Amino acid sequence: MIVTKLDQLFEILRSKTKKRLVAAFANDAHTIEAVSMAIDMGIVDGVLVGDEATIKKVCAEHKIDPSKFRIVQEADEMKAATKAVELINKGEGDVLMKGLVSSDKYMRAILNKETGLMPPKAILTHVTVVQVPTYHKLLIVGDVAIIPAPDLAQKIAITEYIIKVAHSLGIDNPKVALLAATEQMSAGMPACVDAAIISKMADRGQIKGATIDGPLALDVAIDPESAQIKKVSGGVAGDADCILFPNIESGNVFFKTCTKLAKGELGAMVMGAKVPCVLTSRGDSVQSKMYSIALAANAAK
Repeated sequence: MIVTKLDQLFEILRSKTKKRLVAAFANDAHTIEAVSMAIDMGIVDGVLVGDEATIKKVCAEHKIDPSKFRIVQEADEMKAATKAVELINKGEGDVLMKGLVSSDKYMRAILNKETGLMPPKAILTHVTVVQVPTYHKLLIVGDVAIIPAPDLAQKIAITEYIIKVAHSLGIDNPKVALLAATEQMSAGMPACVDAAIISKMADRGQIKGATIDGPLALDVAIDPESAQIKKVSGGVAGDADCILFPNIESGNVFFKTCTKLAKGELGAMVMGAKVPCVLTSRGDSVQSKMYSIALAANAAK
């Protein structure tokens, strides 16, 4: 089954073994509600690491039964993130989730060389699956939140991660667009040069499991009419499943435009660690957190 809508993830997960989710500093209503809903849907078991009194107070305010969670007491924000990572390393969780903890402390816990979740030489990156009413399928994009200006090696890693996510969504041969400001090859534009190298690597079989092309401008990547007018052919133009952004600014602006102006929905997670890590904004909706939980649970081993 190819997943074309984020809601379909819930149906798929109900037929799989439930994953164990550990939420770091889960003191906020959005996190608790999202984990509670995921438990009720039968897609995860939930562990909340945070201040037990605060968690139970939030549960009471939102009429949530706290007994459905395993609650691990830790009132300090940084210590709660570290404790959540420790539980994963002990084999007591399959997915990590960010609660009220700030992103920098959450990432610090994951990246800690002694107690974190990083395999040797791994590259940590953020993968987002965007559902926009004006596009006929999901878009899998990266990186919009972690790597500011990825070099060639990092772009190759991001490309491989977004391909892996596409495969987890049932897309056997995803079409990957390597984005630049133009589809013309410009040696003076680093995004074009990197895209051309990665595209040629794919042609030579050094990157497998996808059809990859670039450089491509955004309009050519996702709009068949633009591709036809500009006479850009190939297996990706006008029908991309995945987009590799040249830098964090372009990626971040894209996904926020999709959600805030185009009424899109998204699920997002961090890849490269030992387990998928849910990383949403503290201000994101419960729905976005639900989709992110489902995306990570679907990708978890």
